[in-house]
This record gives sequence, C-alpha cells and structure tokens, in this order.
Amino acid sequence: MRLFLVLIIFFISYGMAKNNYPIVFIHGFMGWGPEEMGNYSYWGGKNNYIKDLEEEGHQIFAVSVGPISSNWDRAVEVFYQIKGGQVDYGSSHSEKNKIIRMPKGKSYVGFYPQWSNENPVHLIGHSMGGQTARMLHYLLTQEINQNNSEKEESALLGQSYSGWIKSITTISTPHDGTTLSHIITSTIPYVQYFAGIAGLFGNNYFHFDLEQFGIKKQKNETWLSFITGLKDNSIMNTKNFSAYDLSLVGAKDFNGYSQASPEVYYFSFITSTTKKDPKTSFQIPFEDTPLLNKARAKLIGSRSGYWADGTQTDSLWFENDGVVNSVSMFGPTTGVNGADPIIEYDPKDLLITGQWYWTKINQMDHWSVVGHFGSEEKKLRGFNIIKKHIKLLKTLQ
Repeated sequence: MRLFLVLIIFFISYGMAKNNYPIVFIHGFMGWGPEEMGNYSYWGGKNNYIKDLEEEGHQIFAVSVGPISSNWDRAVEVFYQIKGGQVDYGSSHSEKNKIIRMPKGKSYVGFYPQWSNENPVHLIGHSMGGQTARMLHYLLTQEINQNNSEKEESALLGQSYSGWIKSITTISTPHDGTTLSHIITSTIPYVQYFAGIAGLFGNNYFHFDLEQFGIKKQKNETWLSFITGLKDNSIMNTKNFSAYDLSLVGAKDFNGYSQASPEVYYFSFITSTTKKDPKTSFQIPFEDTPLLNKARAKLIGSRSGYWADGTQTDSLWFENDGVVNSVSMFGPTTGVNGADPIIEYDPKDLLITGQWYWTKINQMDHWSVVGHFGSEEKKLRGFNIIKKHIKLLKTLQ
C-alpha cells in the first residue's frame, strides 16, 4: 500500500512539474528572422506568434540564420546568437569547404548568455529548422577535431556541452530529405519556386547571411537578380549547402552520425495536405490547399523511383504538405545505424528522453501551420497546436 501511495505521489508530482526554460524558434529554408520582413513574421505572418506567446508569459527567442546555408553553418549561427560572441564555423570545416571561418559582421551580444546545462533551452524548428536544431545538438555534444588530431579552438567546437538542450521539436521537417529538392533541380527552375514565395512576402529586409562565402547582395541589386545569380554559383554544388542537406542522400548522411540523445526529449509534427486518388493511387491536394502549394503537392504526390543521386522512393513518399513528404517528418530513419526510436504521441504516456513522439496534423500544408497562405481557420488551428505543445514542454523535468 505504501509503495502504491509513493508511486501516486511521484506521478502527480511529475505531471505538475514545471520549467521556465526559454524556447528558441529556428526558421526553415528561405526563412527569416524578426523584423527582416518588416511587420511580416516568419512565425505567424501578419499575426506575430512570438509576440502573442510572450504576452502569455513565455520567454521566446527567434533566431535569424542563413536561409539557404547548410545545417552546420546555420547551427553555428544559432549557437552564437543565443550565447553571444563572434561566429566561428571551425577551422577544419572552413578549410574543407573554402569558407571564411570568422566573417566580419557576424558577432552577437547573445540573447541568453547564461545558457548552460543548468539553464537549458527548448528548440522548436520548422522545416529545415528542425534539422538545424538536431545539428546544433550534435555540435554541442561532440569535440570536433581538425584532421582527428588538433582540437578546435572555438567556443562551440572546442569542447563538449551536455544538457544544454532540454527538448527538440520539429514541425514539417524533412528528417529523411524531400523529393522536392530533386523535382526542383530536374523539372522546375530551382529559384523560381522560392522566389515566388519570397515575392509574396516582400523583400525589403531579407538578408541571405552568406558572408562566409564572401557573397553579399549589392546595394542596388534586386533580390530576384541576386538569388537568380546564385544558381550558377559553385556553392550550389557543394555539400556545405542547403540543397545537399535537404536531399535524400544528404539527410541520410546526417542521420548516420546524428542519433537521438538519451538526454533530450524529441517531438515531431507531421503535416499533410494530400489524399489518395482512387483512380491513380497518387496523392492529390485537398481543395483548401493554398494555391502556391497545390502544384508542388501534386508533383510530389506522383513522383517516385530512382533519383539522380542513387536514392529510391516508393508510393509511401507520395503523401506530402506541398513541400516535404509526410513520411520524412516522423523522425530520422535512414542513417546507417537505423532509425531513431519513434512512436505516436499519447497524452497518457509517461514521456521519456531519447525517443521521438510524433503527432500528425491532417489537411495542413507546409506554410499554413506557421501562419502563411492558408485560411484564417487553418492558421489558427496551427497556432493553437503550437501553443498547446509549448505548455507540454513546460511540464518536462
């Protein structure tokens, strides 16, 4: 009887446990930071989710990292924006990829300089931002050596930091890559799609953060001219770039050395805006899918087979949210060491670290879930899901 009472008290205490750790939002591919698009927020569009969450008492930070940079470069930038200091991509990484190790202008005061194992953070990443969050944890917990001999001399890469991240939440993230990256390079001009998205947002403040490559938009150069010129730049064909990280083979490579950590809680939200066509067995978009995503949803929903990089997909990859294949969002499964532990989230479960808990959001596209393009009802549904999840994060101990 006494043991039973002890267990009851434990579970009640667990359910009531609270933490006030800050929540760091990491935007995805072609995303932007606060005020870079004027009053149009990446997190909520015209309805600034961050402001609303702060008014509810949550401590929220939103980073601004390279919108088309690699996950390594983006994760390094996240670290210095949180902790503060001069961005340092590492000597080995910089030498290997022929980039500027510590570019001028990339130095930050740090919006949470007390960040440590005693003051951890929750990370929430949308789309590629989820991969970036995982990369940040990898860089934090590894001692990156140059040529396996000389220790890196940087605040991030020179030593291992354990316990700095409490949880990682990914929304519409291509953990196993997206076939849209293949479709773009093979059937649609790479720039055209994302230029269309950015054109709707406006481009007065958008910054590409490519100083490490020595690339910067000229003062009188138009946004479209700048990004169109990038498609002919050599960086597009390197592995230190978003195109590789978002591909099936690039994601598989990352999954091979970044496994779920026994000290972190993991959550994934799967979005889907397609349904099975009974005539063709392909996936077709729902009628309420925003026009910008409809054509891409139909393309992804009907393309499979062998891709140029040697990877292969089947009909399981047809379901999608207009940008990412839904099957890729559950969690990392394609690494050489096998899939991370992944199960469906059940509110009745006692949550444990080192395991992915997934929740599927049906009839929700890639952008509406974070406040863009869709109906007001759909965007509000996405925001309410995020708000509810943040409350869950505050119960983790």
